[in-house]
Amino acid sequence: MVEHRSARLDTVFHALADPTRRAMLRGLARREQSVSELAAPFRMSLAAASKHVRTLERAGLVRRTVLGRTHLCRLDAAPLGRADRWLRFYERFWTGRLDALERELKDVENASKGASDE
Repeated sequence: MVEHRSARLDTVFHALADPTRRAMLRGLARREQSVSELAAPFRMSLAAASKHVRTLERAGLVRRTVLGRTHLCRLDAAPLGRADRWLRFYERFWTGRLDALERELKDVENASKGASDE
């Protein structure tokens, strides 16, 4: 079970690793779009755009509906929520570390003020 979850998370981060796919997701957050519409800002072929969409689909980030020759894509943000929860663990870790560093720096600053007051 843990390995399955890890593989799903790996797939999401792989999909998010590409700036073109991240931009596509941003567009899909605004509205449903066809593969042609997703490709347009990048001046890429439909085949290239479809490859990106397939990667996003494998990660569960995009759902595609075929209407005749048009492939409509919509965002499914649930996998982003799982990735966000994973990242929040490290946010808490780094916040704790940075808070400790801040305390240490204040102690050093206070000690140096005390020494200069003498």
